[in-house]
Amino acid sequence: MDFFTIWLFASAVILIFLIFRNILIIPAQTVLVIERLGKYSRSLHAGFHILFPIFDKVAYRHSLKEIAIDVPSQPAFTSDNVRVKVDGVLYLRVIEPRKASYAVDNYRLAAVQLAQTMMRSVIGLLELDKTFEERENINARILKSINDACSEWGVQITRYEIQNIQVPPQILKVMEVQMKAERDKRALIAKSIGEMESKINYSMGSKEEEINKSEGQKQRLINEAQGRATEILAISKALAISIEKIAASISQPGGLDAVTLQNAEQLVELFGNSASSSHRIILPINLGEPETLIQLLQRVENVWKNPASS
Repeated sequence: MDFFTIWLFASAVILIFLIFRNILIIPAQTVLVIERLGKYSRSLHAGFHILFPIFDKVAYRHSLKEIAIDVPSQPAFTSDNVRVKVDGVLYLRVIEPRKASYAVDNYRLAAVQLAQTMMRSVIGLLELDKTFEERENINARILKSINDACSEWGVQITRYEIQNIQVPPQILKVMEVQMKAERDKRALIAKSIGEMESKINYSMGSKEEEINKSEGQKQRLINEAQGRATEILAISKALAISIEKIAASISQPGGLDAVTLQNAEQLVELFGNSASSSHRIILPINLGEPETLIQLLQRVENVWKNPASS
């Protein structure tokens, strides 16, 4: 075997080795940035790929999955000059592998540093109480500020969450006292409002009760007055009818004698009632005249009703 044959065989082996070495099988959610002779060539996504031996090389490897990065605790001052320590979690993913490779040296470190800077800026605009009440607003403002800068790096910040806000112990004690006083204040206000509503409801109930009583009394008086009026009307009607009948009877033959007889019966009854009393009655001589009999009947009735006048 001559030298040329050996050289040809060795070249074939090296070529096959280089070809197999430059065969790439890229998994899902992974991107490889390829450079050819030191310059950007292309970005390879998931699948089977073959590189040009010697000229092509894998310069950067990026995962397209969402990544969670811890933002270390850092001091910050609120607008009322209280020193707090804040840490959080940053969620990001690569959306443009070329920019993530060449626009920034280390996009993870750059994103963390930017999140810390933005966090200090946002915390510095709020009072201490607001930092606990407005976490959602703080997260949203930091997320918007970071996204505006990271869009140039081919990176998208999906979420930012504050984990802990550490307050100095002396400030924490003051806050606890303040919160206790605020809770006591709310309890007193709620109690006073409840008592006020109770008194209002009681007075309204008493008012309604008095109104109902007065309405009932008014209706009772109206009903009694109407009853008396009806009674008087019925008596007057009956009396009128009786007088009419008596007048009609007197005009008939023998009617006057019947009236005289009835009056005599009433006179005898009065005499019988007064027989047991100490009354002294003087009777007229002529009892046959009806007028005299009626007058005598009236006198006897008056004496019976008013003994003092006899």
